[in-house]
Amino acid sequence: MTREEKATVIKDLTAQLTDNPNIYLADISGLNAVDTSNLRRACFKANIKLAVVKNTLLAKAMEASDKEFGELPDVLKGNTSLMLSETGNAPAKLIKNFRKKSEKPVLKGAFIAEAIYIGDNYLDALVDIKSKEEVIGDIIGLLQSPAKNVISGLKSGGGKLAGILKTLSEKE
Repeated sequence: MTREEKATVIKDLTAQLTDNPNIYLADISGLNAVDTSNLRRACFKANIKLAVVKNTLLAKAMEASDKEFGELPDVLKGNTSLMLSETGNAPAKLIKNFRKKSEKPVLKGAFIAEAIYIGDNYLDALVDIKSKEEVIGDIIGLLQSPAKNVISGLKSGGGKLAGILKTLSEKE
């Protein structure tokens, strides 16, 4: 690979790192061709970009990026696959589901909305992160809850009041 090609790859990686809020680094070494193909297919279906990258080029792209990756460049040893997603927990869910059949991929680290997670032990925590749409849905549900309680209280109270009036009118 020539210097110009490397510079182009670093520029492209830097643009991808800047454009994507959720970045996962995983080790997929040791997967056979069928499993690798299945992983790529699953990533495509989940709208996750998967790319195998050279560690040195990715480290230089991280340095050139305006984001602060902290200790994330330190995990760039061995084979590294870059997973880019719009949804914060999608790659973690994909990795967890894929590991039901295989021991790989192994999570090396993740950069999610300015937070850095290093190590495979954070996989369960990353799966539990809610997406923006899920958080909005929860907030709307919480906001609607008091209104529903008031309406149901008024409906039931009206029924009770009507029953009491009916009973009193029948007694006379």
